[in-house]
Amino acid sequence: MPEYCDAIVIGGGIFGCYAALYLAGKGARVALLEKEARLFQKASLVNQARLHGGYHYPRSVATAVMSDAHKERFTAEHRRFIHTSFEKYYAIDRYGSFTDAGQFERFCHYLRIPCERVEAHPLFNFHRLEALFRTVEHSFDPVLLAAWYRQRVEAERNIALLLQTQVKTATAQGKEWLVEAQTAQDAHPTLLRAPIVINATYAATNAINQRFGVPALALTHEISEIAFAASPQLRNIGLTVMDGPFGSIMPYGLSGLLSISSVAYTHHAISYDDLPTFDCQRPLSDPRCQPEAPGICTTCPRRPPTNAHKMIAQMRQYLAESVQLQYLFSYFTIKTKLKASYIDDGRPTEIALLREQPHFYCLFAGKVNSIYEIEKML
Repeated sequence: MPEYCDAIVIGGGIFGCYAALYLAGKGARVALLEKEARLFQKASLVNQARLHGGYHYPRSVATAVMSDAHKERFTAEHRRFIHTSFEKYYAIDRYGSFTDAGQFERFCHYLRIPCERVEAHPLFNFHRLEALFRTVEHSFDPVLLAAWYRQRVEAERNIALLLQTQVKTATAQGKEWLVEAQTAQDAHPTLLRAPIVINATYAATNAINQRFGVPALALTHEISEIAFAASPQLRNIGLTVMDGPFGSIMPYGLSGLLSISSVAYTHHAISYDDLPTFDCQRPLSDPRCQPEAPGICTTCPRRPPTNAHKMIAQMRQYLAESVQLQYLFSYFTIKTKLKASYIDDGRPTEIALLREQPHFYCLFAGKVNSIYEIEKML
């Protein structure tokens, strides 16, 4: 590993991998640092695999516009990993929704995204639904996507991939960062020099910001669960009930599984601290998961008991009695979002240059098709 590189990217999810590949494609020598033994082990894998078209955010037009803006490009460049042939419906609950049917229709009309009202459907319970809309939304396959990005990163000669590696210290020396990186299997740290550092660690965003002496973002963190189920009737159908404490069920890419999430039951615990701090991390000496270095929740023996039965019971309210739904297993991860998102449920992409000479970029995003926003800043 050469001591000098043109950029250091910290975080091996889809945003970190894309940033590293983008820079390497421009001829830059990049060091990509990932805490875990493999890339794509946390939020990039543990999500509902929705390729957002804008529908999900009727109270945040900015998020909706950004979601829809890159959808076509992401689909074209990742077509082999995207499920486009299922029927996708959005619905309004009769009780307690923050958005009524008329508002949702006007929202879709404003964004010019397809939205057709459906008066009857044999698989859905209209006694509980105020309105049902046929939409156009796709699902990507996180497992296949992860394998493809791993292969590309490992094959790129301009990327030095350092797995099981964490930043221990960072010092600004003139126009360069001097970074001490510790790899699990090495007794001695690796010293790296680079004029650019990109923080793409998501849940560990503020921990890395602190190490580089730049401001923390105002974040909240949640231990979240995605449940997986099977249904012969819903295999190629997705339903998202808006807008408030409701839920969603849809195909998980090309796997044949259905992913289920619920605003009320997906999130098990919340932390309002700068770093993701939870009771399950005690004792804090456990190296597998700490506030400054969160671990993989799915394989953690102290992960929360599943809420899958509650998620399924909630979604059954909107389904016909004939629909079969069998729970299989769950994934867990830490979901992080801006505190300001509480106001309108928005999920903006934040890519900011937090320091010049040497450059430090903080890349914070939660929507997979906004990876291209990186190109505007870099």
